Amino acid sequence: MKKLFLLFTIGIFGLGCSQQAPEVLKTSFSKEALTQKVENEEGKTVTIQQILDQHKGKVLVLDFWAGWCRDCLKALPKAKELEDNNKNIDFVFLSLDRSREGFDKSLERFEMKDKENYWFASGWKNDFNNYIDLNWIPRYMVIDQKSAIAKYYAISPEDPDIQATIDKLLK
Repeated sequence: MKKLFLLFTIGIFGLGCSQQAPEVLKTSFSKEALTQKVENEEGKTVTIQQILDQHKGKVLVLDFWAGWCRDCLKALPKAKELEDNNKNIDFVFLSLDRSREGFDKSLERFEMKDKENYWFASGWKNDFNNYIDLNWIPRYMVIDQKSAIAKYYAISPEDPDIQATIDKLLK
């Protein structure tokens, strides 16, 4: 009986913690989401809007990750492959590390210093992440040349919809 109860508990816990795609796949950002502040590697604060403005006219992939996230670390080689196969696409890495020190260590440890990195100093729960229904990492989004959301929800760099979206936007 104890074994059955344990299996049942594990099953319920697994279902409760599993990643689920949002019901509504958004195509634009709210004003509140765009004013969310993040920090760059030098500690300078910028908004999500400023990041999008820097990449306007280009296809952009947003990669949400953290150095403590086992799934993120497993995905890093495939994320690098996606980046290598799309040299004409911009990539921005948004860290959910728990501290500034953790962010800095993760960039060094996982050889991310040559990439465009930002850190959510406000933590996981903030206007941007709440708006995009961030419930798990890694998470990938494709942003079009006009800063609209072209691919709202992908949990793996191997998701074929990411490349298909990129290819469609480049036509």
